Amino acid sequence: MEAWDPQNLVLPEVGKLRRSQSEYLDHHFNTQLDVSSSSTPGSCLLSEWTDHCSDYDHRLRHLRTTLMELTLSWISPSFRAKASLANLKLTLSASSPHGTALQRLLAEELPRLALQLDRIHSIRQYVETTLRLEALVGDLEDAVFYSENHCTGNMFTKFSTSLTSRVLVVREERLLQAIKAMNDIEEIIVNVEKSHRWHHLLVSVDHRVDKTLAVLRPEALVQHRALLASLGWPPKLLTSKVENGGVSKFPNTLLLMHGDEKKSYAQSFHLLCALQQLHARREARKFKTSGQQECEMQLWAIDELVSPLAERMEYHFLKWTEQPEFIFALVYRVTRDFMEGVSDILQPLIDAARLTSYSANEAWVSAMVHILSGFLTKNVFPTLAERYKEKDMKLEVIPLWFNLVDLIVGFDKQMQSLLRYETCFLFPDTHRYSKLSRGMSVLVVFCDRPDWLKIWAKMELKDGWKKLKAVLKDARAWQIDDKHRVDFDVSSVCGTFLLSSREAHKAPPIAESALKIAQEMMDRCETLPVILARAKFVRSTVASFFWYFSNVLLLHCKNAELSPENIDDGVALVRACESINAARYIESKLQEWSDDVSFLEMKIAENNSNIHGKDKCFTSDCFFGEEIKCLAELETNWLMEVVAVLLRQFENLTLEYNHHLDDYIDEDQNTTPNGDPAMSGSLIEALHALKNHLNVLMKNLNRNDFLDLWRSVAEGLDHFMCGSILASDVRFSRKRSSLFAADMQALFLVFQPFCARPQAFFPCIRDILKLLKMSGEEVKQLLVGLSSQKSEKSACILQAVGWAA
Repeated sequence: MEAWDPQNLVLPEVGKLRRSQSEYLDHHFNTQLDVSSSSTPGSCLLSEWTDHCSDYDHRLRHLRTTLMELTLSWISPSFRAKASLANLKLTLSASSPHGTALQRLLAEELPRLALQLDRIHSIRQYVETTLRLEALVGDLEDAVFYSENHCTGNMFTKFSTSLTSRVLVVREERLLQAIKAMNDIEEIIVNVEKSHRWHHLLVSVDHRVDKTLAVLRPEALVQHRALLASLGWPPKLLTSKVENGGVSKFPNTLLLMHGDEKKSYAQSFHLLCALQQLHARREARKFKTSGQQECEMQLWAIDELVSPLAERMEYHFLKWTEQPEFIFALVYRVTRDFMEGVSDILQPLIDAARLTSYSANEAWVSAMVHILSGFLTKNVFPTLAERYKEKDMKLEVIPLWFNLVDLIVGFDKQMQSLLRYETCFLFPDTHRYSKLSRGMSVLVVFCDRPDWLKIWAKMELKDGWKKLKAVLKDARAWQIDDKHRVDFDVSSVCGTFLLSSREAHKAPPIAESALKIAQEMMDRCETLPVILARAKFVRSTVASFFWYFSNVLLLHCKNAELSPENIDDGVALVRACESINAARYIESKLQEWSDDVSFLEMKIAENNSNIHGKDKCFTSDCFFGEEIKCLAELETNWLMEVVAVLLRQFENLTLEYNHHLDDYIDEDQNTTPNGDPAMSGSLIEALHALKNHLNVLMKNLNRNDFLDLWRSVAEGLDHFMCGSILASDVRFSRKRSSLFAADMQALFLVFQPFCARPQAFFPCIRDILKLLKMSGEEVKQLLVGLSSQKSEKSACILQAVGWAA
């Protein structure tokens, strides 16, 4: 290549110059003196051009060498293809009549030929793609590095003095040219990834584009910041005017733009959006290739609005670290006052840029929340966490921590209220909403710092337990209101009762207090944006709190000291009912909470994260499954304890009846007005005590548990009476049968208030009564029918029939 000689240069005519060339010459040669080769501008420009030409000459030589290597690599396979065709020709000419050579051709030579042709085609595609990418990347580097070399000198000065309209137009044109080149490059890369695996080529191109983008993005941001500074952004955060008894709003620079200012800002905004959209597209492709998850990004243009505001607000934040309510009030006021400008000015610009997945209001609120959470993470919570570790400072830190959490919870609700009409909240998409909620809550500081979340959970649990102990000191905490001691409904004996309220469960006030304390804990963590972090917090606070409360219920039952000798006054039974009712009520509430969508999401998040591993304690599909199981076991165990105590007392009171029944049969018995024998005197006390205890339980125990209880008592008495009869050697006479029937009718009457046919729940006694009423002929027939059966039950029946006979 011949060396470039400026003396032999032939200049083109003025009318044939491009617009960009004319502008370039006008910019550097304003006077006749600038044209002189001896002038400083001319000599500098000549030196610069010489350097550029040398650089381009070096790049062209490198490109020519690369093309020669590619051409040689293409020629070699073409020679092999030519040789294969020649061999094919010879084979065809020498083929035998039987087709042996043709078979060899089809089996060996044609596949080789097809393979060589495919390789040639692939090499050709590779060369063409490489040349296209080289040209596009070269245009991109020319546009970016030319802009950097010629326009960087005054970039950090004020927009009004250095960025003249002509310079701004030139920069915007070159930025658009660079963005267009990168979009074209991205299209080619995407197509290559779909059809080929040219990994090294793509890596090389991505490296050069990333290097160029690393220069282009800061340049565009600096240019946008200079424009914002010229427009008077950020405004002052101090106002002195008072309107209608309140402080006036901050001056909104966005609403004060007019004419050229508004047009310049719109152009700069669109350029940033286009650049961010390109960047997001490239990052999405890279994350997809590497198998990583794409992350949500903020709008760069809105971040540039928020960044100078953050610097100005931080000055006030540092003065108010001991009065955090002022910090939250300032952030909320700034967010609210500038919301109108963001919605009216920025949202149309976003729509024009075709950023369909972005909302100006969402991005604005999220950015302001990020400012506050960042300040708390850096300057407030670390200090409180360190002070909490000191034993002497814990009592002082806890109220400060709670006050801060309360402020955060209230602030999050205020910020979300600003977005109540956004589509993300009206018609939320699950994936997008989860990402958005992370940026809408200051509680995200606890999601990023599990140690702080653990400290907060400990404080909440201790505070909840402290509140519960204060309630337990009140004697009325366990009392069941008399107006809720309703009678048992006989019509529902065959089913279960629908219990919803505390009154329907006959639960003591302490149960409602425990639920209220737990609900307060859940409300405070409701805006935690990360579901798994929320689940850990609820496990550490609410779930642990109910484990403690179940121990309180258990201790309350044990203090009742249930025994056959200690239930006559009914106090022990009432205490047991109080714990059982409380357990039943809290169990129903925990089940209701677990069915809520938020708790289902937390349970799914725990299962997906495998946080509990293979622990059998957490295999339930219900979030509070273990707590519900514990309360249900407590309820069942103490119901069975009450049943056992009632049966043992009945057994103790009927010892004389079971052992001396024959003596009573020989005595004169009282009869009823109908002439039937009256019930045994030794059974009256037992039935009277049983009736009194059941009445006490009916008034104090919830309906569902009382239904199970009296049925269990009836079943126990049925087996006890039947077993006592079968275990004795006495044979039933007519008088004894009549007396036994009268005694059992008295027993049935005890359960008459609870069901229409109480004898249906005493199957063994009912069968014995039927046998005692059978005639001799019926007994013989039954004996013949049961003679072939040798089961224990048959033997008992035969024995009873023998007595009847």
